[in-house]
Amino acid sequence: MTDQDQGLDFSMVIASTVHDMKNSLASLIQAHGEWVKALPETQRGTAEQGVIDYEFAHLNGMLVQLLGLYKLGVNQLPLRPDYHELDDFIEAQLAFHQEVLDSRGIVARYSVDDFGLPGFFDRELIGSVVSNVVINAIRFARHEVLITAGQVGEQLVISVNDDGPGFPEHMIEHQTDYVLGINQSSGSTGLGLYFAANIAKQHQRQRVPGHIEIANGGELGGGVFSIYLP
Repeated sequence: MTDQDQGLDFSMVIASTVHDMKNSLASLIQAHGEWVKALPETQRGTAEQGVIDYEFAHLNGMLVQLLGLYKLGVNQLPLRPDYHELDDFIEAQLAFHQEVLDSRGIVARYSVDDFGLPGFFDRELIGSVVSNVVINAIRFARHEVLITAGQVGEQLVISVNDDGPGFPEHMIEHQTDYVLGINQSSGSTGLGLYFAANIAKQHQRQRVPGHIEIANGGELGGGVFSIYLP
């Protein structure tokens, strides 16, 4: 039987389609941004604008995540770790989402413990994880989001805190079962945690892999997502 007889590789077709969708979305976001700049000042910053900005960021994050999951599945997600200043890294993440934060009326800040060492990780991969978590935090936060970075034992820990209602208890109790099925009330599939966990595992030192944790409470009293990197 030839490759042609076996039919299409639908995983590759889907990945290619997602890539095209991401490019189309990027063009749409750019065009929308130019359109908003042309509006009178009184017509900007509306509640509808906040919804559009958030959903653009949410869609982009999901497409990036889907492409990452495909590349993980076919072992084509290269790891390129390097040393990064944590202040610069976190500031870049918050700057990327500043318009969405402003439109939602959410204040974002960060805190980095002074442990004298830069982080050693793949900036693009960890950036995609943190970006998706920030978008999720914006969805549930009431007024504030906080990103912290510090050292616990021999690991760097980056955490995203919000002042929302927190994670459902069943997610915390079964947080190692990242793919939990579709939650009909929230639409959540758990794929975001699955993606984050696998990115964390890619980072290893002396055979100790990174990992993620979710909890409630933290410094803002809501949900807390943490990624541990050796």
